[in-house]
Amino acid sequence: MRRADFAYPLPKELIAQNPLPQRAASRLLALDGGSGAVLDLQFKDLITLLHPGDLLVVNDTRVLPARLRGRKASGGSCEILLERMLGERRFLAQARASKGFRAGAEIVMPDGTRAVVIGRREDLLELELDRPAFDYFERHGRVPLPPYIEREGDAADRERYQTVYASEPGAVAAPTAGLHFDRPMMTRLESAGIGIARLTLHVGAGTFQPLRVDEIHEHRMHAERFDIPEETVAAVIATRSMGRRVVAVGTTVVRTLEAAAVSGVLIGGPGETDIFIRPGHRFRVVDALLTNFHLPESTLLILVAAFAGRERVLAAYHHAIAGRYRFFSYGDAMFVTPDRTVLEPREARL
Repeated sequence: MRRADFAYPLPKELIAQNPLPQRAASRLLALDGGSGAVLDLQFKDLITLLHPGDLLVVNDTRVLPARLRGRKASGGSCEILLERMLGERRFLAQARASKGFRAGAEIVMPDGTRAVVIGRREDLLELELDRPAFDYFERHGRVPLPPYIEREGDAADRERYQTVYASEPGAVAAPTAGLHFDRPMMTRLESAGIGIARLTLHVGAGTFQPLRVDEIHEHRMHAERFDIPEETVAAVIATRSMGRRVVAVGTTVVRTLEAAAVSGVLIGGPGETDIFIRPGHRFRVVDALLTNFHLPESTLLILVAAFAGRERVLAAYHHAIAGRYRFFSYGDAMFVTPDRTVLEPREARL
């Protein structure tokens, strides 16, 4: 399939620039991947789409203040966006400047802290700071809002561009499907018999990288680190044994669970994945998906299309545009059930 197969026209004014005053106040579009039927709801209605014994799996990664501005020793200004830590002082980053970076070049931060360019790994720079990098980003970094939010991150974003259950620092982009949950909503779900399990995938800046190839199978994803607790594996198995559903909160959870089950058995513990889920993927773990609306021609939109069918997903997006839904990270949500043909047969699934 081609990148253009996942294009759709989006009015710019539908791209949410700020969160709603209350997390759970967003709208929810339910898409039946079997029939293509859609239903307009409010996010608080999610509880009506779930059944006692269903299991929500959430990503508890915490977003780092990952954006820094500095100046090259040669004088030009630059900006770096942390992608992932490699050690106490070394990290991979996206970097923007008027001219390129060469190995050995220095970047000087406003307080005099220096970073040295070690080299390049594909389209990322490997940098080394002159002090512990993690703590430095925590103290001096800015919230790494996505590029389609056309304003600077502020103090409010430090709280709102973070899920209420975020606990494991390491992401540079939020798992945005989880931004809709507030604590009262989580309590109501648990009281209704909905299970909640956690895993961690540290979302990299590569999640915003556009496809630069026309044939989607030629695209390569950046690797991201994950960890699945054994209690989450046990919860998935127990849910399946009762004939209930595993509901992924966000595409990061889908990628983690499906990558960890590629052998046919869901394996817990730490790992890395660069899995690119596209049409033709057979889903072994995930039975339903809660997600936001995604950019045209993006890997995230392609994942949702793999789950519910390209034509049905794009038709739902056109419905959302006509209905003036809010798009992307601070926008509204979708609850998606699959096209049953994309699921592994029950006897072959976990």
